[in-house]
Amino acid sequence: MPDKLLIAGLGNPGKRYEDTRHNIGFMVVDELAAHEREVFRAGRGEYLHCRIKKSDREIVLQKPLTFMNLSGGAVCHIMDYYKFSIAELLVVCDDINLPFGSLRFRANGSDGGHNGLSSVIATLGTQEFARLRIGVGNEYLKGEQADFVLSAFSAEERGQLSDVIEHAANGIAAFVEHGIDTAMNRFN
Repeated sequence: MPDKLLIAGLGNPGKRYEDTRHNIGFMVVDELAAHEREVFRAGRGEYLHCRIKKSDREIVLQKPLTFMNLSGGAVCHIMDYYKFSIAELLVVCDDINLPFGSLRFRANGSDGGHNGLSSVIATLGTQEFARLRIGVGNEYLKGEQADFVLSAFSAEERGQLSDVIEHAANGIAAFVEHGIDTAMNRFN
C-alpha cells in the first residue's frame, strides 16, 4: 500500500444540496474527518481538504467545490499539488444502480453513468483508480434520475443513513489498512 492516499468524496457544495443523495461522498469524508477531530479548510483550488493519519499513512480528504459534474478539475488539482499518483486515489460517490446502503469497491472501471466519475476519468485521462460507490436507492421514474439524486433521503432512509455512512467509513479503513481486494471481499 502507498504511504499516502487521497480520498475524494464527491458532492455538490452549498446548503441546498447538503442532505441530498448526490452528497453521500461528502457525508462519508465528513465522517472520516470527524472521527479524527479534523475540520475541512479551503485548499489552493476549488476544494476543501484536511489531513488525517490512519495505519501510519498520511491521508488527505477532499470535497471538490466545483459541483458534481466538474469534480475532475478539483481532484486533478489536489493530486498535482500533493504529488499523488493514480494508485494513491480513492473516489467516493453515490450510485443509483445499487440498493440503498450497498457498498461497491472497485479497483477501476467505467463511470457507470455517473457524471462526477465521468469528469474525474476525463480529467485524469484514465479510469484506473479505486472508487467506492454507495447505493442511494433507485426509486425514481424513467428520465427523472437527476431530480432523484438531488432529492433528500426518505424518512426511513434517514433513519439508516448514519449506519450506512459508518459502514462506508469502516470499508475505507479496511481499504487503507489492507488494500482494495480486502475492501471488495469484506464490503461489496
